[in-house]
Amino acid sequence: MDVSDILIHVNESLNEQQRSALEEAVRKIEGVVAPRFNPGREHLLLVAYNPDIASAAELLTKVQSYGYHAQLIGG
Repeated sequence: MDVSDILIHVNESLNEQQRSALEEAVRKIEGVVAPRFNPGREHLLLVAYNPDIASAAELLTKVQSYGYHAQLIGG
């Protein structure tokens, strides 16, 4: 299994509950291995995923579906 990482920048300031809910929602996407916000950099969501199953665009779309403004960094 190949694993890639993608970094998603969320423009809004999310509280701990919002970050946890978003991590859980992204974790439910098939192919996602580990989504997590970086401590001290709560605007950055790092997602490890299998690119054969999920896509960076799909991950970004999930974040944006919560009404957040976000963009991919790298990829």
